Amino acid sequence: MAMDDPEVTLQEQMFHNAVRELIISLLLFISLYVVSYVTLCQFRRRADNEDMYAGEEDAAVYRISLWLCTATLSVSVGAVLLLPISIISNEVLLLYPDSYYIKWLNSSLIQGLWNHVFFFSNLALFILMPFAYFFTEAEGFSGSRKGLMSRVKEASLVLFLLGILVMGLAYVASAIISGDESTKQTLSDVWHEHLPYLYSCISFIGVLVLLMCTPVGVARMFTVMGQLIVKPQFLRGIEDELSRLRLQEEHLLRKITYRNGPCQISNGHGYSSIESLMETLEDTRKAVSKLVSRQHISFWRRNLCYPLVMLLLLAITVFSILIVLQNTFLLLVGTKALPRGASDAVLGISSLSSLGPFGAALQIVVILYLMVASVVGFYSLPYLCNLQPKRADTSMVKIILNCVVILLLSSALPILSKTLGITNFDLVGNFGSMDWLGNFYIILLYNILFAVSTALCLFTKFTSAVRREIYDRLNAAFQRGKKTSTQPPHAPSANTLQVTNSKSETLKEE
Repeated sequence: MAMDDPEVTLQEQMFHNAVRELIISLLLFISLYVVSYVTLCQFRRRADNEDMYAGEEDAAVYRISLWLCTATLSVSVGAVLLLPISIISNEVLLLYPDSYYIKWLNSSLIQGLWNHVFFFSNLALFILMPFAYFFTEAEGFSGSRKGLMSRVKEASLVLFLLGILVMGLAYVASAIISGDESTKQTLSDVWHEHLPYLYSCISFIGVLVLLMCTPVGVARMFTVMGQLIVKPQFLRGIEDELSRLRLQEEHLLRKITYRNGPCQISNGHGYSSIESLMETLEDTRKAVSKLVSRQHISFWRRNLCYPLVMLLLLAITVFSILIVLQNTFLLLVGTKALPRGASDAVLGISSLSSLGPFGAALQIVVILYLMVASVVGFYSLPYLCNLQPKRADTSMVKIILNCVVILLLSSALPILSKTLGITNFDLVGNFGSMDWLGNFYIILLYNILFAVSTALCLFTKFTSAVRREIYDRLNAAFQRGKKTSTQPPHAPSANTLQVTNSKSETLKEE
C-alpha cells in the first residue's frame, strides 16, 4: 500500500537522491583530501625526530595545523574543478540524454557541489586558516595550566575577537554603501547578509589579484615550460654544457683532494669550507646525471616536443585574448548580459559553446590554463616570490599563507571566467550573489585591462631579447661617439714632439 502512494514514492526518491549526492560529494572530498595531503607532505619541512618540536605538544599542534591546511587545499582544488566538472556534465548529458548510468549526473548534484564549495570556502577562509595560524603561535594564557587545551582556548579567543572586529567592519562598510536599507539589519542576518557581503569583498580582492597575476603568469609560463621540457639540440648545447660541468666536477675533486688545511682550502677569492665544496660537488654531480639522462631522450621528443608545447601555449594565450576582446565588444554593443545574479542552471538543455563538445573542451583548457598561469604569476611578483614553497623545506606558517593564497585565487576563478566571457555557464549557489558583478563599468574596465596587460606581457616576453640587443648596440655606439668627442682634435704624437725638439735644439746651436 505504501509503494502505491505517490507522496511516499516522491519522498523516497528525494531521500535516495540526497543520499547519493552526499556519498558522491564525500568520495570527491576524500579523494581531494588524499591528494592534497600528499602534496603538502612533499613541501613541509621534514623532521628527523620529535625533538625539533620541543615536545609532544608542539608535534600535535603541527599535525592539527597540517590537517586544517589539507582541508583548505582540498576545498581550493574543488573550487578550481567546479566549472570543468559542470561543463563536462552538461556535455555528457547532451550526448547521452537517455542513458540509465548517468542519471545521477543531474543539476541537483552540480548545484549541491557549488553550495558545498561555497560553504567550506567561507569556513576555511574565516575560521580554519586563522585558527591554524593562531594555534601555531599560541602558548597558552599566562598563569594557566600548560597543555594543548590551553593553546586551543587562546587561539579560539583570539579568533573570536578577530571575527567580531571583521564583522563589525563589514557591517559598517555595508551600512555606508547601502544606506538606510542595510542599517536596519540585525545580528540575526549575519549569515545571510553580512557573511556573503564579506565574501563578496574577498572575492573582489581575489579577482583583482588575478588581474595582476595572470598576465605576468602567462608570460612566465613560456620560461617555466622551457625549464621543464627538453629543448632541441639547436637551442641548447647539451654536449658543451656537459663538458663544462664535468670539468667543474674534476676541479672540485682536485681542490678537495689536495686541500691546504684540515678544515679550509683556498678557492682563489678567499677560503671555503670543505662542507660547502662537498655540497657544490653534489649539486654538480646531480646536474651531470640529469644531462646524461637527457642525452638518451629520443630524437622526436627532443626536437618536436619543445616547439609543439611553445606553439600550444601561444595558441591558448592568443585564444584567451580573443575571447576577452569578443566579450568586451559584446558588452559595448549591448548584446552580452552582465554576470550579475545567480540562476539555477539546468544541465543537458543546450551546449555551452557554439562549437559543441570541442568548444566546451577549449573552455576547460582555457580555465585551467588561467588558473595555473595565475599561480605562476603570483610567485613571480616582487616580494610575493618569497612565499613560494620549497620542497621539503617549508615552515608551517608559510604553508598556511600559501593555502590562503590558493584558496583566494581558486574561489575567484569561477567569477573571473564568467566576467571575461570564457564560459556562459551561469554561476549557481552563492558564488553569484555579488552586487559588483552588475556594475557595467567595472566589468568593462576589467575586460579591457586584462586584454591589454596580457598582450603587453606577451609582447614584452617575445621582444625582450631584441630590445636588449638594440639597446646594447646603441649604448656601445654612444660610448664610442663620446670617447671620440672628448679626445683633443690635434694631439701631437710622440714622433712629432721628438722632431720638433730636435729642430729647436739645432736652431739654438746655430
